[in-house]
Order: sequence, then structure tokens, then C-alpha cells
Amino acid sequence: MEEINGASRDYCDEDNTQYPCNPDKGYYGQSIGFGGLNSPETVANDPLISFKTALWYWMNNVQPVISQGFGATIRAINGALECDGGNPATVQARVGYYTDYCSQLGVAPGDNLTC
Repeated sequence: MEEINGASRDYCDEDNTQYPCNPDKGYYGQSIGFGGLNSPETVANDPLISFKTALWYWMNNVQPVISQGFGATIRAINGALECDGGNPATVQARVGYYTDYCSQLGVAPGDNLTC
């Protein structure tokens, strides 16, 4: 069990058979060319693996929901840490930054801005 921004989060899901969990490490292993199951710290220590991990996560969890609005991307990235009342102030700040960037770029932010 790890604490992130004051919220406990259990990364080890015993039912996940595609990306099994190592209970001693508490992280999933992804098939991106390194032993993530037994050495998750590699993500923090190797810039190439860090980039591959971020890209893998984006392509598998965020990109599929982009058409649903900015709020769906917040949910895909931060889930219960921010959404469904988890941290409404953070969500509003994130939406504020997003709409400000959209304004600076001259693009519409779209609908469904919150999660």
C-alpha cells in the first residue's frame, strides 16, 4: 500500500493476469523491454525506460478516451485521486490551466472538462 497525495492506493491487483503484480514491489510489469515486475525502480532511473513507460501508459489508457473530453483524460491519468470528489480543488486548477493554454493557443477547450 502506497500513499499518494494523502490517499492510500494499492497497486497490487491479484486478479490482473495480463500484467501480474510482484507483492514485494507493488508495481506491475509491462512488456516494454525491461524487467518491470521485479525492478520497477528502473522507470525512475533510466530516461529511455521512463519515456517508454509514459508512452505505453498514454497509448493504452489516455489516448483511447481523448475524444470524450479533458475530464476523461484526468480520470484516465489520476482516477480516484482527483475524480468523483477525490480532490475537486486540484481538478478545478487543472481545468483552469488547460483552458488558459487553450486560450493562448487559440483553440476551443471542448466539452466535458471535469471528471
